[in-house]
Amino acid sequence: MKEKEPIVIEMFYTLTCPNCRTLKRMLKEVLPEFGEKFKIETTLANMPSGMIKTMKLGIYAVPTLLIDNKIVFREVPSKQDLINKLKTY
Repeated sequence: MKEKEPIVIEMFYTLTCPNCRTLKRMLKEVLPEFGEKFKIETTLANMPSGMIKTMKLGIYAVPTLLIDNKIVFREVPSKQDLINKLKTY
């Protein structure tokens, strides 16, 4: 039986954003509870490739979190909101 591919969580951030660091730290705390179900990817929003993706997706602020290519948070959620959202996948 083939293993199911992990669900991709993509976080758009910038290096100077304090809220981005908070969300990244929260994801590192929460994701181990879900084992191999999720895979985290980060995209630097102010680099050329990141800027193109943000324009295509309509992302105008960081941090922005996508799960399975859908925007789910445009700010830092509470830890419980993040856990509840991840449990729906």
